[in-house]
Amino acid sequence: MTTSTAFVFPGQGSQAPKMLADYYQQSSVFKETFAEASEALRLDLWDLIANGDQEALSLTANTQPVLLVSSVAIYRVYQSLCDARPALMSGHSLGEFSALTAAGSIALPDAVRLVRRRGELMQAAVPAGVGAMGAVIGLDDQVIVDTCKQVAGDTGLVVEAVNFNAPGQVVIAGHKEGVAAAETALKALGAKRVMPLPVSAPFHTSLMQAAAQDLGESLGVIDILTPAVGVVHNVSAATENDPTLIRELLVKQLYSPVRWTQCVQSMAALGVECLVECGPGKVLSGLGKRIDKNLASVSLSSYEALEAYAEEVNA
Repeated sequence: MTTSTAFVFPGQGSQAPKMLADYYQQSSVFKETFAEASEALRLDLWDLIANGDQEALSLTANTQPVLLVSSVAIYRVYQSLCDARPALMSGHSLGEFSALTAAGSIALPDAVRLVRRRGELMQAAVPAGVGAMGAVIGLDDQVIVDTCKQVAGDTGLVVEAVNFNAPGQVVIAGHKEGVAAAETALKALGAKRVMPLPVSAPFHTSLMQAAAQDLGESLGVIDILTPAVGVVHNVSAATENDPTLIRELLVKQLYSPVRWTQCVQSMAALGVECLVECGPGKVLSGLGKRIDKNLASVSLSSYEALEAYAEEVNA
């Protein structure tokens, strides 16, 4: 199989209780990866998935390490079955940390401690009930950006376009009242739908700058290496090999938009023909098709799917 592939790693929202049980039952590599991460955090991450409820799993400080180790464990299982490396990697928000870990840039124990801290900082940055996020469906990106700027100027509140997920799907975030005002304005401009997102803080907005500064301190004390596979970053939609600049991008990512549409377009421009979603769920597979209909996609959300994919790669 010679198709050029990019492995992509999902962010928050892909988690679910009892997910990936088939991997845990059938792969010692998967189980060992969870044990390594749990030891680093002194928290049983698999127990959170197997026995925790949706509420516990959805706490940002739990979600982030759980999803990172899930994605990295799946990638390690893939590596145990295949010698072929992907041409590129990328991850959506938190998934960028998963991609860098899978690419050998950040050691797994450091990565899970780092994203747990990231989750705590994001949660603490804005008091509960003050911030909000909403997905806007069916409007041009620039219309959304301009409307958010206008509402912010009129109200003095923060509201920004923060996730460019696919053409016609953009997430806005900021102060709760600012987001509500922007939603009203966007509906008047013809948005098909505006859906509130079940999150507890306005991620990727300027309200996260204090959290980003603290995250920078945590990043400053861990080793970051040049990735063995190029990772396309959310902020720049480009790869970066310099560990100092990777640190800077990870800090900036916390208060900057996730340019997922541009990340996927960059990978396609570099010759990628297939996106392989390395994590639970199929969110990024769906977005990839909306961004570029010529891109094939594979989801490794079940052990059976990974075995089938590995067989195809090894053929």
